[in-house]
Amino acid sequence: MNIPARLATFRAAGRDRYGLVTDAGLVDLTPDFGARFPTLREVIEAGALDELVRAGQGRAASWAEKDVTFLIPVPRPDRIICVGVNFPDRNAEYKDGSAQPKHMSLFPRFPSSFTGHDTPLIRPPENHTLDYEGEVAVVIGKGGRRIAQEDAYDHIAALTLCNEGTIRDWVRHAKFNVTQGKNWDATGAIGPWLVPFTDAAQLDEATIETRVNGEVRQQDELRNMMFPIREEIAYISTFTTLSPGDIIITGTPSGAGARFDPPKYLVPGDVIEVEAPGIGILRNGVADE
Repeated sequence: MNIPARLATFRAAGRDRYGLVTDAGLVDLTPDFGARFPTLREVIEAGALDELVRAGQGRAASWAEKDVTFLIPVPRPDRIICVGVNFPDRNAEYKDGSAQPKHMSLFPRFPSSFTGHDTPLIRPPENHTLDYEGEVAVVIGKGGRRIAQEDAYDHIAALTLCNEGTIRDWVRHAKFNVTQGKNWDATGAIGPWLVPFTDAAQLDEATIETRVNGEVRQQDELRNMMFPIREEIAYISTFTTLSPGDIIITGTPSGAGARFDPPKYLVPGDVIEVEAPGIGILRNGVADE
């Protein structure tokens, strides 16, 4: 099986770094490229992901995975925009009799609301309805405004995964928004790395699965989305100019913990895995603040 190239942002020996992930560990490319590209965000803006991959291939690992802390792959993106209720079964979970909406539901998340791979999601003391949502995320490589659907894939630099963790009770605090329930510090995760986007099949044939303590809770194919990723990019770029490094979190299937009776919210000690073949597995535990 062909393993795709993987580029990660991580902390080792007290410093934030980036590099190529291999089976043996991580090849630190910061010494080679740090002066040109302080972070992977600048690498994306320069269209240089392939350059980094080539530079790291065949080199010995600088760090073992156990000796690093994975961080969000793209530091400080200008925009993290999430698409809500984007699978038909997910729409049906609301049991409100509504048909497929004409337009997609969107909301922003702050970078501080996400942590990296293999670090715990943080359950705050104010509320214990921490839930999971496994999703594929696309990272914009070429910015633009009013991007046509047929051109949308040309604007994607890389793919990654997201556990779009939510404090459910807090999305019900107001009538018209979910912002406060979606932005508690370190309640979600993005990672574990970036996989350069080179082929439409990486999305058109993609599947997404979420497991909690090994139990499959969510499973679907991206082709079943009510609003496909091409349409997401076109619609979002109508009202805001997308920039390199922006992240679009594309939607989660049915099966989130809130939809069980009784709900299955996350508790300390749980392990959540979000997997998309060809991208990887994003794994996080849960800890109380």
